[in-house]
Amino acid sequence: MTFAQFVGDGSTGVIGIFNTVVIPLLFSLVFLVFVWGVVSYFFIHGDEETKRGEGRKFMLWGVIGVAVLLSTWGFVNLILATLGLAPGA
Repeated sequence: MTFAQFVGDGSTGVIGIFNTVVIPLLFSLVFLVFVWGVVSYFFIHGDEETKRGEGRKFMLWGVIGVAVLLSTWGFVNLILATLGLAPGA
């Protein structure tokens, strides 16, 4: 098996699996963390200030998670495009 067969052309191989399965799953999990924070902050613990702090933390970590995922995903796609391994390259 050669490196090109292992990596694939962007729609198959390891890169394809990451781009079509792993990355969307991670974004979904981070989005759910953010939504849980919003629900906890506004609806479940709307009158308890200490419990609202937990919801605020979930929202903050959700936003941080999205920022980290987007920047990492963009950096990896930049490297793949530079190496000619990105989809459409």
